[in-house]
Amino acid sequence: MVSLAAISPSTAQTRWAALVVAILALLWLNACTESDLPELPRLAARLDQTSTSGISSGAYMAGQFHLAHNRHVIGAAIIAGGPYGCAESAFAGLVPGPGAAMLNLNKAMSGCMLDGMRFMGIPDAEWLAEKARRRAERGEIDPTDLSRQDHIYLYTGEKDRIVASRIVRRTADFYRALGIPDANISLIENRLAGHAFVTESEGLACGSNRSPFVTDCDYDQAGALLKQIYGPLGTPSPSPAGHYLHFDQRPHLAGLSPTGLADTGIVYIPSTCEATPGCRIHIAFHGCAQNEIMVGDAFYAKAGFDRWADTNRLIVLFPQTRSTPTNPQGCWDWWGYTGPDFLTRTAPQIRAVEAMIARLGEPASGS
Repeated sequence: MVSLAAISPSTAQTRWAALVVAILALLWLNACTESDLPELPRLAARLDQTSTSGISSGAYMAGQFHLAHNRHVIGAAIIAGGPYGCAESAFAGLVPGPGAAMLNLNKAMSGCMLDGMRFMGIPDAEWLAEKARRRAERGEIDPTDLSRQDHIYLYTGEKDRIVASRIVRRTADFYRALGIPDANISLIENRLAGHAFVTESEGLACGSNRSPFVTDCDYDQAGALLKQIYGPLGTPSPSPAGHYLHFDQRPHLAGLSPTGLADTGIVYIPSTCEATPGCRIHIAFHGCAQNEIMVGDAFYAKAGFDRWADTNRLIVLFPQTRSTPTNPQGCWDWWGYTGPDFLTRTAPQIRAVEAMIARLGEPASGS
């Protein structure tokens, strides 16, 4: 290593100047890249046939978004996730600010992931369903009665070392307690799978519990969950002809803080959805440590949604989180790090994603 004392003042000044120029150039490049991001397009999508899915923290967000907006969200797929409101501590309302989120996080980890509060009856599916009904009565989410005809897909891997299988089974009990009939609930328990979105041929070996949390278990999960929600579907395309668009999420975050969302989101658009209005929308929420910044296209491009989207007129939205000091793994908010209203329609993340859906539903430009 060269000592700074051995560098002449003129040499040091030159190097500092070069460093400053390099930093300014990098900042300029980043600004240009951000400003060049396209907006989410207006595609006149059919909003009353929207559905959600997610894995891990994304599973919780899928359930939260479903109940917040079940007037137009007709079903949800919960992969390695627990019942709505599971992490909300009974004492959170007594503690101001970040303290409430910390109480919730402790319950989330102990009682809604590792199943360490079983002796206390947590998660109590019936009580959580009653709390959801009360929240609906206060107008914080859509009426829970509207969800009774919806279709639910639940999935757990028995080798999951992050979210216990019993937690997912209690999610089925939660939806039954809301009045959704057994015929509308599909609970899949895979004895070989770990904590992951599973596919027919992509990802790590089946049973893995590590990044990017996509595994090859010879099972088409994307197709299975979409068929559970929408019913019979057309044969998936062997070569999807649509395209992935990276779009600017920031216009949909205006006035919301904090959101924990990234500047860039991703949407898959079949060519038929650009040409003809009326496509349905499916929202796929990634899990913790699974956004594009952390795993590239391992989730959004490898999960298999595009094959089914192409032949069934489905737009697939992949909203993206970012890492923050309070959320280093880029998880979706299911314990309140964005604020106490995280389970309601006014939650920053739910409002932002709803704004994205609304944009896709606007009449196409020039129509």
